Amino acid sequence: MRYSPAHMTAATPSLPHASESRAPADALTTPPDLGLDASRVRAITLDLDDTLWPIWPTIARAEDVLQAWLSEHAPATAALCAAPGTLRELRNQMSTTRPDLAHDMSGLRRESIRLLLQRAGDDPALAEPAFEVFFAERHRVELFDDALPALEWLSSRYPVVAVSNGNADVHRVGIGAHFRASLNAHGFGAAKPDARIFHAAARAAGVDASQVLHIGDDAHLDGVGALQAGMQLAWVNRARQAWAHAPLAPHITVTELLALCRALG
Repeated sequence: MRYSPAHMTAATPSLPHASESRAPADALTTPPDLGLDASRVRAITLDLDDTLWPIWPTIARAEDVLQAWLSEHAPATAALCAAPGTLRELRNQMSTTRPDLAHDMSGLRRESIRLLLQRAGDDPALAEPAFEVFFAERHRVELFDDALPALEWLSSRYPVVAVSNGNADVHRVGIGAHFRASLNAHGFGAAKPDARIFHAAARAAGVDASQVLHIGDDAHLDGVGALQAGMQLAWVNRARQAWAHAPLAPHITVTELLALCRALG
């Protein structure tokens, strides 16, 4: 079972028992973890997509909802993009043809829809309401089972700042109360792994980067970025992938967030 934001309660945060704390080292990372220094941690920065919820099922569902809306309001466009993956492929192409939107996931999606409407001979002004249909569904995420209990526990002990290259709004998702601030690549003007967005997140938390523990799933964007910014790194390795960025290494590797909470004490 995964949690949706509707499962949130005001109960005192506690840590449910988990079937594992950390996965076997040989299944996870080479070289070994550096070792987490919990005494140094004064703030948390936290990735969103694929750390708190799985992103691609969410995007696929949002694209299905958009396709249904287009079928009613712009049928020629719906027919044009009926093949599975068409919307996503066009958005990826748009990132090449519109480098000015490189950090703007919403802009890329909106302009992709506009281009489809134009190609199909439908009204390009429909791009805005069509995008809003997609964007609303994009925020109907299903949190990983461990995400909400861990987020409640972390935010009761540390200032937590979201750092994302995506376009999720923590308030629209329904978890905004747990965050001191939220930074994304479009709003800030630089994307992970750029150290500047990590340093800005540390400032938003009111601490030095060396006092931050960054939590994220992407070994390059989250991992290399946070480490080069001078933070400690908790790599959330749900898929048990190998670490490919030696000589850099995470300070701790976990397959679920509650194990990290226990490590922090």
